[in-house]
Amino acid sequence: MWQIKYFSEAVQNDVLSLPTGLKARYFRLTDLMTEHGANLGLPHTRAMSDGLFELRCKSTEGIARVFYCTLVGRRVVMLHSFVKKTQKTPPNDLAIARKRLKEVNDDLARFS
Repeated sequence: MWQIKYFSEAVQNDVLSLPTGLKARYFRLTDLMTEHGANLGLPHTRAMSDGLFELRCKSTEGIARVFYCTLVGRRVVMLHSFVKKTQKTPPNDLAIARKRLKEVNDDLARFS
């Protein structure tokens, strides 16, 4: 069984404030992750590089992405979420996720 953790309470609140359909999709995918592991494969998850992954949520309301990383001990840490408005991932959102990934790797004890 895998555990879902959040980088911060703000990240958890951002996820919980997603539109209803996207939030339902997020919870369905994280339920699958806790059961089957962090890599669900396309179209649900995708490796970005350097230990950063994205959870790909889609509903009639649009598209959301939640960046995450995995840690030893079957833990998934949700780093950043946003609703996509363009085809490409906004560089600012990717930069936030990469910065938080570095913080997680620098302070692993905080996420145990």
